[in-house]
Amino acid sequence: MSIFEDRVDAGRQLGRRLWDLRGKDIVVLGLPRGGVPVAAEVAAALDAPLDVIVVRKLGLPYQPELAMGAIGEGGARVLEEHVLAQSRVGEDELLAVEDRERAVLENRVARFRKGRRRQDLTGRIAVIVDDGIATGSTARVACKIARQLGAARVVLAVPVAPADTLARLVEPDEVICLATPRQFTAVGYHYRDFSPTEDDEVVQLLDAAARRLHDAPAYPGTGAAAAPEPAEVEEEVEIPAHGVRLAGQLHLPVPARAVVVFAHGSGSSRHSPRNRFVAGVLQHAGLGTLLLDLLTPAEERDRANVFDIQLLARRLTAATEWLGTRNDTAVCDVGYFGASTGAAAALWSASEPFARVTAVVSRGGRPDLAGPRLAAVRAPTLLIVGGLDTEVLELNRQAKAQLRCPNQLAVVQGATHLFEEPGTVAAAAILARDWFGKHLAPARAATAKE
Repeated sequence: MSIFEDRVDAGRQLGRRLWDLRGKDIVVLGLPRGGVPVAAEVAAALDAPLDVIVVRKLGLPYQPELAMGAIGEGGARVLEEHVLAQSRVGEDELLAVEDRERAVLENRVARFRKGRRRQDLTGRIAVIVDDGIATGSTARVACKIARQLGAARVVLAVPVAPADTLARLVEPDEVICLATPRQFTAVGYHYRDFSPTEDDEVVQLLDAAARRLHDAPAYPGTGAAAAPEPAEVEEEVEIPAHGVRLAGQLHLPVPARAVVVFAHGSGSSRHSPRNRFVAGVLQHAGLGTLLLDLLTPAEERDRANVFDIQLLARRLTAATEWLGTRNDTAVCDVGYFGASTGAAAALWSASEPFARVTAVVSRGGRPDLAGPRLAAVRAPTLLIVGGLDTEVLELNRQAKAQLRCPNQLAVVQGATHLFEEPGTVAAAAILARDWFGKHLAPARAATAKE
């Protein structure tokens, strides 16, 4: 059963899961060749340098498939002492095998790097990435080599692997794996497209990553790209809406070109840690945000109001109209980020004939509650659901079938309804950032300049 479209898809999903490492002193290391396209996407998501970690097995002279050790760059060597003891391989025989494999290794390094220096791992976090693990032997050696080259911490990150293999890994400090299928036959079985990766593709990906870091300034001590901090507006606001005043928190870059309004069924929206985290990711991408309570504290005490989708949608429309009255947001594109019943309200509001909304994202939402309004939504819509939130996932699939606008369903593996599992809310935030970045004003302005 396919889990990933291809290595690029796997890398993007893995990058979202590793979001917590963004901004730290990391180096992403792909295992040539198939691991490099996955690693390239991880490095791009984390704004980190990309390199390869080339290893060569040292096979027994009379049984080459059995490893008595492995070598890596910089003279790194790992020996399997128990194999050497049992095989009684002498030092001369070991050196002869190592000399032969070292020559092959150096040729591959020269081919992949084209003269670029190896990324120094001393004191840094090494994130070793492959397209999957079967037996785990190569991954174990790569982790040992990275530690010998000075890595302070070693993280092994793969899209797919058998659970029993992962349980036996002791070399990395941390293992991140998106999927552990019960029936694991081979890594390629879990990809729709598992075409071979050629040497030229590895070189092109490394070149592209080097250009990315060269073209952007970096935080001291890391490879993370840092955009200049613009002037910002941060204020608590009250928004009039049909006889009540809604509390909100507005954040704007200066100048602002797009604002994402957060919609939630309860009055805790602007204080929700998850929504505030997502808002921070969007703000870092240059988007304005309006964290908004669609119900007053008194209204929230009546649970029925949380499911009054028409009421919530009217409030959301009123907040959007309010943005149109401000000098700093009057011409901004508007996006909606809805969670729970707020997602239905966002889609209901977006279905109005003169709706001023350019894109919609739902996280763990109930778009089905918008009912027949779904077919009238015109704004591109992304539905994000946790893979373990099976009931809501099915409701989202049904809602997706009713949408006529450009739309996509994204499943965050390992996430339940509230996205409380490590890395899952970050994965949802990156999906939302990329969707809004594609459909709101900043992305279009950047495209016009190119």
